[in-house]
Amino acid sequence: MESGDERPYRSHTKPACNPCRRRKSRCKLEPQTAACLMCRAHGTECTFPNGQARATPQKRSSTVTAPTIPHPAVRTPIAPPQEHAVGTSAQFSGLIQGQNDQDTPLSLEADDDNPHILGPAVTGDTHILADYLSNIPGGQGIREIRPVEPGSSSSPVIFTKVQKRPLGLLVGSSPALEKLQTIEKLVEPFGPRLIDLYLNKVNPCLPLLDERSFRAQYMNARDRISPALLACLYAHMLTYWQHDPVLSRERCPDVRFVWNLAIEAACAELHASPGISTIKAILLDIGGRPTTSIIGNGVRLGSAVALCHSLGLNRNPLPWDIPPAEKHLRMKIWWSVLLHDRWLSHAYGTPPHIRRSQYDVPLPIPDYLSDWDQNSRANAVFIELMNLTDVLDCCLEHVYSIRSTQVPPRNLELELNKWIDSLTGDIRKIIIRGSNLAIPGATNLRLAYLAIRLLLRRIDLDREKRSPDSNPEQMANRVMEARRTAEDIVVLVQELGEAQLSDFWMPVVAFTFSATVTFLIRCALETERAAGLAQSGSLRMANDLLVSLRSHQKNLSWDLADICLAQHSEVIERLLSSEPPANKADETSVEPLVPDMTFLQDLFPSTWDILQIM
Repeated sequence: MESGDERPYRSHTKPACNPCRRRKSRCKLEPQTAACLMCRAHGTECTFPNGQARATPQKRSSTVTAPTIPHPAVRTPIAPPQEHAVGTSAQFSGLIQGQNDQDTPLSLEADDDNPHILGPAVTGDTHILADYLSNIPGGQGIREIRPVEPGSSSSPVIFTKVQKRPLGLLVGSSPALEKLQTIEKLVEPFGPRLIDLYLNKVNPCLPLLDERSFRAQYMNARDRISPALLACLYAHMLTYWQHDPVLSRERCPDVRFVWNLAIEAACAELHASPGISTIKAILLDIGGRPTTSIIGNGVRLGSAVALCHSLGLNRNPLPWDIPPAEKHLRMKIWWSVLLHDRWLSHAYGTPPHIRRSQYDVPLPIPDYLSDWDQNSRANAVFIELMNLTDVLDCCLEHVYSIRSTQVPPRNLELELNKWIDSLTGDIRKIIIRGSNLAIPGATNLRLAYLAIRLLLRRIDLDREKRSPDSNPEQMANRVMEARRTAEDIVVLVQELGEAQLSDFWMPVVAFTFSATVTFLIRCALETERAAGLAQSGSLRMANDLLVSLRSHQKNLSWDLADICLAQHSEVIERLLSSEPPANKADETSVEPLVPDMTFLQDLFPSTWDILQIM
């Protein structure tokens, strides 16, 4: 058979090799080569329909070393696709050059262009067009990823190139880099230590970066990492500055000033050149502490979700013909977006951005976490946190449902109990007994579980009040169940030690404390006011929570205590010092809420007022 690139794809006289036929990719032979271009890229045996092998099997393990896949922030230009080539990951990643090639970029991010996923309605049309163009010499190929798993029912995923940078914006301008340089001056010479602290302490609990590749890129080609990503990473870790034995002896930079610079860098990159690294920077921003911008977090999360949809991160990449490392990194980003979307919705009281029917990325399992052997305990907690977040999604569907449907509501209590019943080992002890809290991320998981339990109790209580068949005994039982859950939260906070306070926390769990105190005040006013609020067990419980939070704030500057203390300290103090009703008439005229206690209107600030002064 002649070698050359003139052979048309699917020619009957010069058919494509068997691997290219399975991949549905362009089979191209070059002069002086025995194997086609795609088989050399994939390390497969190049055989043709007549059964004759054209090349010795080219195993990657024996001939080349698989390169370290760098972090998605890498700004390495993607190698231009070969002429007429269509439809495999070689188009995106370029060919493997050899053992020392450590700069092979992830396949779906480039300097100047972004891959924009096409809607399902036009995928079939574009698929036919891609096949036609591949048969025309000089035809323009279309980026296309097709499932390669046998029996896969997933449809082809089509990407088209779109320009990142707005028209008229100077290529050399980089406001994000200017912000990063200022931050690096503020944290030097401890920038590398902050990176180590993140990769060792936070990333195992919420995997977002590939540790090995990011370390290599940070050490050898730092200038090719997204400035916004690095800026937000430095700002994110300032919360842990005081807990590091080396950093705690040094003066910490002004956290708020650094955060403002980092947010400006992320917004600048979102405008100038949005990509996968921009999503990571936004996630570090939203997950950063302390929380001071409710509206800003919601807006930036919405931008991250929109960018995820544009880049196809909501699609299951497992059946795609792309490197496994890239599949797992895409999934990690989506898990983090999903996690923040659900919990911010629960904390802020706004509907989530992501709907369950619009993504098919599977939940994490050990096989999808590249650092499992190194961080198995923390990763196991993360896996169950994601499973618990899926339960929370069911609750949010109920809470934010505006239009009534004929579909019976899901049994939310059953969904939570099924999750608990699936737990084993140390994770089960964290949830059932509240023990084993020394595992990284365990205390955050425990509090997240109690927050969902309290939410379910409040849903049941409200449903009971609206029910025409409600009776006082059933209502009293609902209140006691909810108070018991609130008490579990109080006990958890009371038992926190320095190790737990310096551990990984989602910043939105701070709103669980405020919700708990507000609910206990409600219980006191609805059920215990007649006997005098000073004797209320619910108020004493709320006060115990505030005392513990104040201690953690004073001793270890625990920022998660700030919002609850600022909102409720004076309220609880005034309620505990209030006088009991003067006569029986007052006892019989108790309202379910508190309109007659006018001082509460002044003492209860808006839920977000405190964030304006932090």
